[in-house]
Amino acid sequence: MKRILVTGGAGFVGSHLCERLLNEGNEVICLDNYFTGSKQNIEHLMDHHYFELVRHDITNPFMAEVDEIYNFACPASPVHYQYNPIKTTKTSVMGAINMLGLAKRVKAKILQASTSEVYGDPNVHPQPESYWGNVNPIGSRSCYDEGKRCAETLFMDYHKENKVKIKIIRIFNTYGPRMHPQDGRVVSNFIVQALKGENITVFGDGTQTRSFQYVDDLIEGTVRMMNTKDSFIGPVNIGNPKEFTMLQLADEIIHLTGSKSKITYLPLPEDDPMQRQPDISLAKKELEGWEPKISLREGLKSTIDYFDQLLS
Repeated sequence: MKRILVTGGAGFVGSHLCERLLNEGNEVICLDNYFTGSKQNIEHLMDHHYFELVRHDITNPFMAEVDEIYNFACPASPVHYQYNPIKTTKTSVMGAINMLGLAKRVKAKILQASTSEVYGDPNVHPQPESYWGNVNPIGSRSCYDEGKRCAETLFMDYHKENKVKIKIIRIFNTYGPRMHPQDGRVVSNFIVQALKGENITVFGDGTQTRSFQYVDDLIEGTVRMMNTKDSFIGPVNIGNPKEFTMLQLADEIIHLTGSKSKITYLPLPEDDPMQRQPDISLAKKELEGWEPKISLREGLKSTIDYFDQLLS
């Protein structure tokens, strides 16, 4: 049994991770300030003897004796991270410093949940880990993009200078049950609009692409990354390389929900990437042949069922 700290553990992805780690027989400390996380996401875990919930903001130091740390604390959707951009940057940067300091003191292994946003609006497609990105440092998305880039820098420097055992993953668009219904991300937006019979709002002309990964595939890749040999630290892309346009996604959701929603168009937001697709060659090589297993249609059905129950 390992004692594992999950920051952002009451969030969409963090709650799935806590569940997986408990099912594997570990003791889990879930840390969250509930800015975007929710107790409802981990309510079913509260009676587990080896689950501990702590309300805490990682911009402040935290002390615990742990073997591993998964650092997932940070709002990940534009609506939430742009609400308080200074706090978003603090969460990424000061949060990384605090968690790395903890890892250094207790000699824990620590994994950073970074993001495909470090690639910005990419000039290279698909994006390999060797690509340095095309990021606007002063735009409306910069608090998240540059905060995560800085966190990666801190992780690498703590590793080089203090020999902290680190892992870095770069997460591509992930969806699934427990997404926040008002998080502003395209999958949740489209599903909620379709279930309510509202117009589905597509930004731009709808030809921009994303690669959508179901949350179970992300969790599998994340746990495998933490368990790789210490010499492999990443960063490594964790995402689904199958690419879809926004219009294809909207059509699929309308079909699966049986909605009569129509598609309407709005201007493209500032610095919204036109393409996003991971090169997962490194993940396949280093993570025991990991690759996404769940198709978009299969994953959307589960996600639609979740939102249908949530909204009813």
